[in-house]
Amino acid sequence: MEAKLVDELPEGEGWQFEPKWDGFRCLVFKQGDEVALQSKSGKPLARYFPEIVAALLGLPERKFLLDGELVIPIGEHLSFDALQARLHPAASRIARLSRETPGQLLLFDCLAIGSRELAQAPLTERRAALEAFARSAPSERILLSPRSLDRNAALAWLAQSGGALDGVIAKPLAAPYAAGERAMVKVKQHRSADCVVGGYRETDEGAVASLLLGLYGADGRLDHVGFTSSFPARDRAALLKMVAPHRDGPGFTGDSPGGPSRWNGGKARPYVPLGHALVVEVLYDQVTAGRFRHGTRLLRWRPDKAAAQCTREQLVHELSPAELLALI
Repeated sequence: MEAKLVDELPEGEGWQFEPKWDGFRCLVFKQGDEVALQSKSGKPLARYFPEIVAALLGLPERKFLLDGELVIPIGEHLSFDALQARLHPAASRIARLSRETPGQLLLFDCLAIGSRELAQAPLTERRAALEAFARSAPSERILLSPRSLDRNAALAWLAQSGGALDGVIAKPLAAPYAAGERAMVKVKQHRSADCVVGGYRETDEGAVASLLLGLYGADGRLDHVGFTSSFPARDRAALLKMVAPHRDGPGFTGDSPGGPSRWNGGKARPYVPLGHALVVEVLYDQVTAGRFRHGTRLLRWRPDKAAAQCTREQLVHELSPAELLALI
């Protein structure tokens, strides 16, 4: 069951609100001594998370089908980079990472448990079964995701987390589990950062295709952290006039874009370097390995902002389950 992105949480009764976690969505199957973890795309995940499989095998319940999220907390935050590092072909590396950075499974729905088939039952019944399951089998690796029936409480989660909560999911209490449908709604946090435009990439016609964004690290160098291309085609000529006076600047003096990688066939992708004078404010969703995970949305130019003020300290990282539970 998936969620549709909306601007505001639904009002009125009949809704359950849950934190939106930034991890790997996962269906959990157990039948006797066999456990399977399945991603949203249907791919098997069990071999990458042996510590979760071991925890599930240790539970007294012999048969269930649950829905949840795989996360890896490191310190006070979640690390999506650590999750991605698990998707590795070497079993020895996976075993080492499972010991060094163990994951957690946050459960938020129950489709079947024992002989009870619950997919067609309302959420109220499914949640009650899930809570009973969690009480009977406490585990540091398997956790129950919190929920509230109070919209104001969910709004407070967003307000008090300082942007460190990815968002909130709202589910209709009376509805069954609708696999493959956007039967839930979600509100995501709006996170913004002021970034230096350290360069740009060109279209085949020589216009601006995307602006390359940079933030200063603790060493004072400008690192490439992402891009924005969310501007209409009619604005590209004006953008070219804006960036032209700053061409032939130093560009990115730390981590640079466009180097050879497995994603571009080992060929470098050139960019036009700029001086460190132009600053933009962009909206972003998540940060992975110190970079914006996806493309950003251009909010506005910041001529009032000095480039030196654009540091990595602005970036917000996801709260760990323990930190979020302490908050709410």
